[in-house]
Amino acid sequence: MSMITVDVGADGAHEYASGISAGDVILNVHGKRSGAVAALIDGVERDFSFVLESDCSLEPINGESEAGLYILRHSCAHLLAQAVVEMFPDAKPTIGPPIDHGFYYDFHMDPIGDAELRVIEKKMNQHIRSNHAIIREEMDNDSLREMFADNKFKIEIMDDKIGHDVGSSAYRQGDFVDLCRGPHVPATSHLRWFKLTSTSTAYWRADSKRESLVRIYGMCYATKDGLKERQRQIEEAGKRDHKKIGKEMELYMIDELIGKGLPVWLPNGEILKSEIERYAVETEEAYGYDRVTTPVLAKQELFECSGHLPHYADGMYPPMEMDDGTYYLKAMNCPMHHLIFRNKKRSYRELPLRIAEYGTVYRNELSGTLSGLLRVRMLSMNDAHIYCTLDQVGDEVRANVQMVSDYYRTFGFENFHFRLSLWDPENTEKYIGEGSNWEATQNHLRQILDEMEMPYVEAVGEAAFYGPKIDIQFTTALGREESMSTIQLDFAAKDRFELSYKDETGEENGEVFVIHRAPLSTHERFVAFLTEHWIGNFPTWLSPVQVQVITISEKQREYAGVVREALAAAGVRVRVDDSDATIGKKIRMHRKMRPAYMLILGEDEAAGSTVSIRARNGDQAKGVSLDEFVASIFAEITNRERELSIVPS
Repeated sequence: MSMITVDVGADGAHEYASGISAGDVILNVHGKRSGAVAALIDGVERDFSFVLESDCSLEPINGESEAGLYILRHSCAHLLAQAVVEMFPDAKPTIGPPIDHGFYYDFHMDPIGDAELRVIEKKMNQHIRSNHAIIREEMDNDSLREMFADNKFKIEIMDDKIGHDVGSSAYRQGDFVDLCRGPHVPATSHLRWFKLTSTSTAYWRADSKRESLVRIYGMCYATKDGLKERQRQIEEAGKRDHKKIGKEMELYMIDELIGKGLPVWLPNGEILKSEIERYAVETEEAYGYDRVTTPVLAKQELFECSGHLPHYADGMYPPMEMDDGTYYLKAMNCPMHHLIFRNKKRSYRELPLRIAEYGTVYRNELSGTLSGLLRVRMLSMNDAHIYCTLDQVGDEVRANVQMVSDYYRTFGFENFHFRLSLWDPENTEKYIGEGSNWEATQNHLRQILDEMEMPYVEAVGEAAFYGPKIDIQFTTALGREESMSTIQLDFAAKDRFELSYKDETGEENGEVFVIHRAPLSTHERFVAFLTEHWIGNFPTWLSPVQVQVITISEKQREYAGVVREALAAAGVRVRVDDSDATIGKKIRMHRKMRPAYMLILGEDEAAGSTVSIRARNGDQAKGVSLDEFVASIFAEITNRERELSIVPS
């Protein structure tokens, strides 16, 4: 029997008989409680069952590592599929990938509810207790096609990814077999820390014209503590859910008679949105932007000229045939801004020209992807485009990076980073322009970020179709990473729209670069993030209700009117409740609207022209003069302070 040498890292090299499994080596070196779920052999992920026949390096893949969690979650998706097909024999499994925090599996089957979800979960736990070995099987093409002959989805996967001449691997656990490259955990007992969470509708191949599928989501962790922490996060997410808070605070509504993904801003939400707009307008005026308004629809030829047709056709609403041509609802503002630039002859003295708009655009998002304000079909944004020379790009990008940073600090967002989004040279059909233009503009943005000493990551394939961009990635209070703001460098518009200016020599110069920027995302997404971040407890300057006045009895009605007038004269948003309800009931009723301050008015307050303050943060003060309170809250609002600053006397 030949011997092999296995390098196990810090524990040095060990000799074993050829034919030993990776799992046996890990057991020998690290013991039964290693926490490993698979092995890294010469840099390749392998199952525990993988046979070692020559010298190699071996590293255990711990279940709590990123790679280990991926394997756990992928294995748990298979476990889910095993339970579903046992309970619903007509269900056809399609795909089941790992995702952040968990996994999902799509099935062609009738819709199910929460009751069925719990029963499926119970069945999965039965298989965990049975501790089925998860066995890798190498199969030829004919065997695979025979095994999955009654599942057209698996056959389609094989046609696309495997072909007709080669075989592949499958994994068996008990009576269930699924097509997969692996690796997987050695047995179902490794999957005990999981929970199914929800179901949704999906489409095969993400194509709404294909079969409708049931998507079942779950989460899976290596330890009990990991699962409990994620459950705590989900509970916290429930508290911060902007859809729930938005309903409580009467920020927005969505009505089926209007349509999915088309939010209506209610008075309180409009206040919030308008305050954001007001701040942005002030900021843009300081940065030298000119404001415009453009139509919500335009002719097909405009979007062909810009390149959005056909590159962005799927994201646009269907065309409208009119008596003078074909029109589209706009999904972006930039083509119209380009026409504003070329509306007249431009001089180098006008550059950089900054055009801003609070425009509303419409995007044809699939109904199954819509979610509150996070994913909508109507998007409002403080969009802008900067027309400049290449030499001016650096200053303009730096100014916008500074603008974004200032915005985030004002709104209380601190957890964000920059991403340089690049084109994918292996997938050039997604983009317009020559590769040399892409490389040049990408290097230009890279140099700007490096000169600013701004840390960033690079992301291949995330560029806009017309140029590279700097995306500002925001980590939400719930731990999700989202693209919030964007600064895009467009080298294509100058040729497509024949943008030019007269340079210092009097010659027409066509080297006009365009910077697309949206520092506050869309208002819809921004308000959703803002709501979740503050749990609806917005800073006073943003609060729809800044002060709620509450009378103890009807005797204070007259004084309540005096208080309201004083606050309103200072520009404070104030509401008065002088009803006959008890003081306790009034406080409970108004708390859900999350006013920054409640003012309680009784006999003493009316007699002394004072107020008793109940701040949302728990601070309380009695006998504060009305004038003092008005001055304090005026300063708090004017300074756009992030925290409640009126401290008890």
